[in-house]
Amino acid sequence: MANLRDLRLRMRAIKQTLQVTKAMNLISSSKLRKGRRMLADTEPYFTRIQKSMCDILSGMDGVHSQFLRKPDPATTSYTAIVVITSDKGLAGAYNANVFRLANEICAQVKNPVLILIGAIGNRYFAHTPRVILESFSFHSHIPTLENAGEIADYLISQFLWGMFNEVHIVYTHMHSAIKLQATDIQLLPLNTEIIQEELSAMGNQRRETVPFEFLPSKKAVFDRLVPQYIKGTIYGCLIECYVSEQNSRMTAMDEASKSAEDMLASLQITYNRTRQAGITQEISEIVGGSAVLRG
Repeated sequence: MANLRDLRLRMRAIKQTLQVTKAMNLISSSKLRKGRRMLADTEPYFTRIQKSMCDILSGMDGVHSQFLRKPDPATTSYTAIVVITSDKGLAGAYNANVFRLANEICAQVKNPVLILIGAIGNRYFAHTPRVILESFSFHSHIPTLENAGEIADYLISQFLWGMFNEVHIVYTHMHSAIKLQATDIQLLPLNTEIIQEELSAMGNQRRETVPFEFLPSKKAVFDRLVPQYIKGTIYGCLIECYVSEQNSRMTAMDEASKSAEDMLASLQITYNRTRQAGITQEISEIVGGSAVLRG
């Protein structure tokens, strides 16, 4: 009876866990559909703004801007690495892949400092020797342009002040539902070749240069457009990370539900065998006692 009681308790616990994983799967599936719609709406803007920056940068010969400055080895500046993670766990290897790429970049650059987006990243890097300069958290809500603008304003102000010589952003790019890849983008300083490589990686390529006339001047137009470009790029990364997170969590909860169902089926068989063995033993004892009484 003790074994049967233990088996019943284990089966009850697994059933409760199964209910939780199925509920989280449905929630993530609903959020994934909504996030995909937003990603489909923002992706053309995300791609177009990169193409526009390629066109503008191609006509910036001879124009000096703070957004185009090269890192000066003689100055003590830092390389800012913006790391986008989730605010909640149970998302499979989603956060682990981002951590791995962020650590690789920190090992390659000079004086790395971290700007964290997401509670999981803050919790992870707090136990590492990495320097955390700032952290943002949006409590698992769908990112907005205001969120992206807050981050962009902070990065641009620190870059123009001279605190950062480079700014990178590490996020998860969703190639498909089964292929999620941690990716690095250099936000600042701007570089035509880097932006063109990013466009090529996304399946787009600028084959010809469109002549532009800048009013009142190239530098004035450029300095006004760069903050919008940074803001749009960060917003696109945030949306893509949100979709990737929900996809990873849905996949993880689906696998957890299957494992729980397999464990439940195995325990059910063990429970039935143990219960049948107990019944058989009781019947044998009754038959044996009856035989003794007749004798």
